[in-house]
Amino acid sequence: MNQKKLEFVTYCIGKLAAQLHLSQQEVYKRLKRSGILYDYIIPSYDVLHTFGSKYLMEDLIDYMKEKGELAS
Repeated sequence: MNQKKLEFVTYCIGKLAAQLHLSQQEVYKRLKRSGILYDYIIPSYDVLHTFGSKYLMEDLIDYMKEKGELAS
């Protein structure tokens, strides 16, 4: 993973943690466990990093719900 992708992942985890009122460690565990981190965020970096912050968080939260990592 290159530096830009790493910074993007860190940004996503931090923003999700703040919005969901969870620790960054917990958000990382949920993203990793569900496959969202390695099967969606990192491979889709080129598209995802162009999204606005609000839309990106909504997208990731919806996906976490679909994967059973958050209550609907």
